[in-house]
Amino acid sequence: MKQILVTEGQEVKNGEPIAVVEAMKMENVLRAERDATVSKIHAKEGDSLAVDAVILEFA
Repeated sequence: MKQILVTEGQEVKNGEPIAVVEAMKMENVLRAERDATVSKIHAKEGDSLAVDAVILEFA
């Protein structure tokens, strides 16, 4: 996990960047798929992520 761009409790809009993941030296920006509130962040910057890892949850 390269960077988390949101905090717990933050409201996000559809398409808003929420995190940056680095894979094979390429940065991939993860974006919100809908308007929501970030309820829980499971990953932190510097974590190595598995393919099915939960990064964060929305309410």
